[in-house]
Amino acid sequence: MAYVVLIAGLIILVFAGDLLVRGSVSIAERLGIPTLIIGLTIVALGTSAPELVISLDAALSGAPGIALGNVIGSNVANILLVLGLPSLVAATRCDQPALTRNTLFMLGATAVFIALAHTQPLYIWQGLVLVTLMAGFLWYSATHAIGAINEKNGTVEAGETAEPADDQDSLLVPIVFVFAGLIGLPFGAHLTVEGARDIALASGMSEAAVGLTLVAVGTSLPELAATTMAAMRRESGLAVGNVIGSNIFNLLAILGITAIVTPVPISPDLLTIDIWVMATTSLAIVPFVLWKIPIGRLVGLIFIVAYAVYVITIVGHRTM
Repeated sequence: MAYVVLIAGLIILVFAGDLLVRGSVSIAERLGIPTLIIGLTIVALGTSAPELVISLDAALSGAPGIALGNVIGSNVANILLVLGLPSLVAATRCDQPALTRNTLFMLGATAVFIALAHTQPLYIWQGLVLVTLMAGFLWYSATHAIGAINEKNGTVEAGETAEPADDQDSLLVPIVFVFAGLIGLPFGAHLTVEGARDIALASGMSEAAVGLTLVAVGTSLPELAATTMAAMRRESGLAVGNVIGSNIFNLLAILGITAIVTPVPISPDLLTIDIWVMATTSLAIVPFVLWKIPIGRLVGLIFIVAYAVYVITIVGHRTM
């Protein structure tokens, strides 16, 4: 029954997050909000909403292992699984604009998190540090994107707003989508956390182990589905950029907000093993980004095998 509850929660999370993104973007476009701002805020928040609500719900429910394991496990899964699987279909390009800068920022965010983790538990001040870095990253990315587009076009088109829709287009449907997403996300998160906790108790696995595996893979499903479909259409060029952005948001925004709301203790295994696995997987894509080398089938297969070994190790050795 616990697995049914967990799967149901993850399905609700995926659909609720999609509804929230679709509705928010539609409302923003109808109100004439700049498309750049839509991408950097609404879409970024919406696609990471499952991880955010799960981490908050888990931490507030007294299951910090699931909260932190979800973020760390998602970051590992994003690189090894979300990049690995699509690369078996078609090589994943690593030549997007600003990818090197964003990759270095991800490594910096990872280093800051590891440093703060050793001052655990994470309290409000650590959370404020992480959220401040996230705000700085969004501001920096926005200003550089606007500058680059203005320089290219020689106009102020970078700041142009999305075309407002005709008056005949109703806001009712997107508003319903947003409300459905806002209702579904916490409900799905609650089911996911409860199911994961019951599985941990029944199987002897720790809450952190379940967060690192089942919950992490579940919350990475939207990214995995999107990159796999893109690869099947031979359009996998944005996969690396999306993964890096998601990892930055997970570390800075999700853990930052969670720490501000409630203290987040870190288990010894997470502190001594898993954060270093996350750091290593983050470093693994640096050569491809720096030298703009596509991630091909062989590397994709290595990534998948490495992830399988990691999960098997967790399941086999992490008991309560």
